[in-house]
Amino acid sequence: MVTVQSGAKPLLGLSVDELTAWVQQQGQPAYRGKQLYQWIYQKGSKSLSEITVFPKQWRETVRDFSIGRSTIHYRAVAPDKTVKYLLKLADNNIIETVGIPTEKRLTVCVSSQVGCPMACDFCATGKGGFVRNLETHEIIDQVLTVQEDFGRRVSHIVFMGMGEPLLNTKNVVKGIKSLNQDVGIGQRMITVSTVGIPQQIRQFSDYQLQVTLAVSLHASNQMLRKKLIPSAEHYPLEKLLADCREYVNQTSRRVSFEYVLLAGFNDKTENAVELATHLRGFQSHVNLIPYNPISEVDYQRPTPLQINNFMKALKDRHIAVSVRYSRGLEADAACGQLRASLANSSQN
Repeated sequence: MVTVQSGAKPLLGLSVDELTAWVQQQGQPAYRGKQLYQWIYQKGSKSLSEITVFPKQWRETVRDFSIGRSTIHYRAVAPDKTVKYLLKLADNNIIETVGIPTEKRLTVCVSSQVGCPMACDFCATGKGGFVRNLETHEIIDQVLTVQEDFGRRVSHIVFMGMGEPLLNTKNVVKGIKSLNQDVGIGQRMITVSTVGIPQQIRQFSDYQLQVTLAVSLHASNQMLRKKLIPSAEHYPLEKLLADCREYVNQTSRRVSFEYVLLAGFNDKTENAVELATHLRGFQSHVNLIPYNPISEVDYQRPTPLQINNFMKALKDRHIAVSVRYSRGLEADAACGQLRASLANSSQN
């Protein structure tokens, strides 16, 4: 009988070759590795005891090995069918994941950390502080959970949930590669969002991924940016943009810039003109995001007229731009609203 190893690494995130090696270490024939792979990634097994193609006696032997799946602690559905999940991890920490359906696609907004250390002034997640990085299996699990709950294939992934992905680059990159190779989601359908961490954008480019990098700019100059994003004090806007240009050169992938519009703060036409000056000649795209309210601060959403004026000022200066109206507002699931405020609630 094989002795069960306490604290063993969860199986989710391992490739078919790695799973084959694992089953052989447990004294089983190599072909069981492919069976295990199919049951984890295609059938969504949450424990080895569920895998009925395995001999019952062996399932009993390895039942304490973890696949690495979470449990749904709470589930809220918005009128637009966006679903917000609070997922309970093995250590009882709670993270948030959002499933965003349309007729032709299903997008998952994935968290990369428990909480967030960046403390952006307008973001609910940053108000709750930081606990730890997510492991690779905890990242992959979010996508599988949404896919199973919706009963349809996930087509797109955005790392725009809780946390700063480039402070957890190692596990995020491993997660992207597994989601691509094992779950079958194209890298070009994956977006990684960052507020900008010194040195990290350049290091991220070394992986030569085909994902979209989305940089949370949110301001047209350094003074405004420092008021919104504390870390901007140590990463001047000019330096951030220089690193983004280098990223484009290294990867041949354009950068998407996220810009949350805050009424009376960064939404003036002169802000748009200033932003356009920074981005002239840049292989980029600007996503304008009308502010989603949170209770901790009193920022306001701009009027439709001001949003249109800002967008027109960018277009007039040949900057690619679109407005992204976040979904899931009624379930506190939209951009900047993620929080674990229902951590002690019972499952919906």
